Amino acid sequence: MDGGHPVAPRPQSPWVRLALSQRFHKLAARIPLLRRFARAEGDALFDLVQGFVKSQVLMALVDLGVLESLSQTPLDTAELCHLTRVPPQRLAVLLQAATALRLVTQRRALWHLTPRGAAFVTVPGLVQMVSHHRALYADLAEPGTFFRDAPATRLAAFWPYVFGAGLADPDAQRYSRLMAESQALVAADTLAQVDLSRASRLMDIGGGHGAFLDAVAQAHPGLGLMLFDLPQVVAGAPATLQASRHPGSFRTDPLPLGADAISLIRVLYDHSDATVRALLAKVHDALPPGGLLVISEPMSGGARPDPATDVYFAVYTMAMQTGRTRSAAEISALLTEAGFTAIATPRPARPFVTGVITARRTQASL
Repeated sequence: MDGGHPVAPRPQSPWVRLALSQRFHKLAARIPLLRRFARAEGDALFDLVQGFVKSQVLMALVDLGVLESLSQTPLDTAELCHLTRVPPQRLAVLLQAATALRLVTQRRALWHLTPRGAAFVTVPGLVQMVSHHRALYADLAEPGTFFRDAPATRLAAFWPYVFGAGLADPDAQRYSRLMAESQALVAADTLAQVDLSRASRLMDIGGGHGAFLDAVAQAHPGLGLMLFDLPQVVAGAPATLQASRHPGSFRTDPLPLGADAISLIRVLYDHSDATVRALLAKVHDALPPGGLLVISEPMSGGARPDPATDVYFAVYTMAMQTGRTRSAAEISALLTEAGFTAIATPRPARPFVTGVITARRTQASL
């Protein structure tokens, strides 16, 4: 191995030995059942190879406003050329690719959104997240260097708050807007798996502009709400937010008291284990005996790697250069260490949206 010590060959599994055999592949091409399997694997392999082009086609559709324009009305090619200022021959390639991705379709010379394309435009935060991916694409331009050398990244500059340095006002607003735009799906999946009926007051730590608390207010109108975040973030929360505001940093400031439920929505995976341990200890101390903690964020599949969270989110958090995408088992271990009990890890409805863990502070001894 270049740059390291040579490794003595070790035995491969029988299936891997077959897959490494050119003779087996030639044989598989002649046997119907094996041919079907080989073609499916071939399709899957090519899908991996072309994945980066799919993401760039999607970025182009967003940048040029193609999907947004078609969400208003079907258009013909000439009208799309005028709106996008893309030459007809090049636009034809983009639209053909978008059709293959089942985002658009052409009927009677007019281009229409498909249900998938319409969902992409409608689901909160997707369009904004694709635009935001420029930073991640830049960080992965030299992927070998990215994994080997941990170079400075654009995402680390985009999320400066994770290093404990606070945020300049433009950074705070940019961060909070991006998080709020994608919060609706996270809130829906979280509240579907959490029972807040026994809680009287919920404090959302790192809650940004209060998008999650807005969803809680609609689902539980009688529940008292508290928002805790950096001063410049809390200041940007809308006046309509039905929550008391508590500015501060969970790194350096004590947490407010008075809540019998606390939520950490997409917070832990932004931070190192040391920061998470300190935060969970503070949360434990801030809750009354039996108080509820709700953690919601995308989680690694652990021993059974997940194709969304262990690829996209794990690499994204690595590019942030702090924090990491943890498994439910890892988070549960940190919770136990902090003194929490009754830890529950319901199966996530959509792992690529969020996973949920609940726990309670130890009840007072009788």
